[in-house]
Amino acid sequence: MKQPGVMIVTGGARGIGAATAILGAQRGYAVCINFLQSKDKSETIVESIVKSGGKAVAVQGDVSSEADVVRLFETSDRELGRVTALVNNAGVVDRQARVEAMEAPRLQRMFATNVVGALLCAREAIRRMSTRHGGAGGAIVNVSSAAARLGSPGEYVDYAASKGAIDTMTVGLARELAADGIRVNAVRPGFVHTGIHASGGEPNRIERLRDAIPMQRGGEPEEVARAILWLLSDEASYSTGAILDVSGGR
Repeated sequence: MKQPGVMIVTGGARGIGAATAILGAQRGYAVCINFLQSKDKSETIVESIVKSGGKAVAVQGDVSSEADVVRLFETSDRELGRVTALVNNAGVVDRQARVEAMEAPRLQRMFATNVVGALLCAREAIRRMSTRHGGAGGAIVNVSSAAARLGSPGEYVDYAASKGAIDTMTVGLARELAADGIRVNAVRPGFVHTGIHASGGEPNRIERLRDAIPMQRGGEPEEVARAILWLLSDEASYSTGAILDVSGGR
């Protein structure tokens, strides 16, 4: 069985990103963790992976910055080798608000990180993975959200719209790259126990909405990470353009 190769996880210092980086290392990937502010958490994950016999590096950078994205991939090339798996996980949310209360800087930040950042990272991965460019192929998994289906009225319509763009990007890239040896899929998490709810101003949001989830509980980051790793693996070799809901039935 071939070695999985090199995985880049954006927003890999916490939540779903951290769980994916840790599980990826356990599955044999050399892991490059991108982070913006959580340096200590990133370094702790890297140290844990290395102590367990794996390979990992952490690279600070803002995915909405083209220069930072280029540096991220160049650092991964130099330290670990050419990327074979990209997890577009980095994303931001703002305080809960109705659309009439949203200002342009909030919207620009949301789409710069959640959409432009994902496209920039995909671009750099394609340049390295695509057989059209001399690569050996690879896989990309985009982290969307159930908000893309539900719309998040009264709370996060802007965030939901950015994740709707991720769904569309996933389908378009999958069809564009299928002949180039690159599979592109997405996971669409529902209510997962991560710090994103606190960022939106309601740390206990899952408890408030739990009755609306058929499984009657929030998800764990590791449950989403397992779906991501499956989509990256050869077990999903005939899956591209798929959007997998990991949302407890909601």
